[in-house]
Amino acid sequence: MDALKAEIAQKRKALDIPIPEGVRPTKYMRRGELERLKEEQERKEREEREAKLREEREREEREREERRREKAAARASSSRRSTKSPFPEGNTPSGSPAPDSSTSFNISNEETIRRLRAKGQPIRLFGESDKERRLRLRALELIEEKDLERHGGQNDFKKALEDVENVERQMKDRQVQDDASRDKGKKKDTESSLVSEILDLELIKTDPDKLYPIIYYALKRALKEWEQWMDDRPEHVKRTTQGKLAAATQRQSAEYLKPLFKLLRARNLPPDMLARIAEIVHYMQKRQYQKANDSYLRLSIGNAPWPIGVTMVGIHERSAREKISADQVAHVLNDEVSRKYIQSLKRILTFAQTKYPPDDVTQLMG
Repeated sequence: MDALKAEIAQKRKALDIPIPEGVRPTKYMRRGELERLKEEQERKEREEREAKLREEREREEREREERRREKAAARASSSRRSTKSPFPEGNTPSGSPAPDSSTSFNISNEETIRRLRAKGQPIRLFGESDKERRLRLRALELIEEKDLERHGGQNDFKKALEDVENVERQMKDRQVQDDASRDKGKKKDTESSLVSEILDLELIKTDPDKLYPIIYYALKRALKEWEQWMDDRPEHVKRTTQGKLAAATQRQSAEYLKPLFKLLRARNLPPDMLARIAEIVHYMQKRQYQKANDSYLRLSIGNAPWPIGVTMVGIHERSAREKISADQVAHVLNDEVSRKYIQSLKRILTFAQTKYPPDDVTQLMG
């Protein structure tokens, strides 16, 4: 019996077929079991070969991806030097991937063109798609925000306060020379301040191009009067904290209104915004501040049921959906620049109401 067991073990060793774990060794091996053990061994070898091939393929793909990234980085750096692009495609200034324009920066092509023209950038580069153009606009806006933060954009009110103090030091030197000429022209300026040229609202429908210079000079005149009113305050009022904050607010508003003046000079305002700003100037000139405030609210937050732009209220088409049009959107949500000069318009309204109160108390803003 022992000799038979030794013979069987010798044959198994010759076949090099390992006995699987959990299988009880027997004296004899059937041909079916031998075939099954051979198949299992071949299957294991085949899986090992496939695993090795898979690892080699993954390593090659990683190397190919690294080479592609290096080439893309080199190409982006060369294109940045040649085209002065803000940063390479797909990356933000912080190094993270750019957000998907379809989800985080989904704006229309008309709005993209308007913002690029406002920034003095080409509306389309050679071979550029709409998605790449939106990403380029987003890149420019992110760079502007970073520049504002770097130069104290988050604390621009403090910068305005510093400007006010510098202007006060300069004004003290020129105050003696300007007092005489200021007293002579003060009466004439007060009489022709807000009523020099009443804006006609009929021009919105008949000739909108005539509105641009009227709005431009009316707002410029209001800003000049606001600045003059700040300079005419007593010296002890200017030195108080409240007085410095008021002067800083005026200087900040003048800075925020520069993009609006640029759009007015270029005659590049959207028609709905032009109509609302024309109404604000018209009612401000007629000292109907309640109506001017209503126009300001329609300009800033709109009167749509969903100010942020929801237009599909269900799965079916409804007649009420047509009422949600472009003149009802919230323009204060467009971008940061629009929000700032719309807010400055409200500050001008508040100043005009303070200096030129209406005859009817019901026309006061709340």
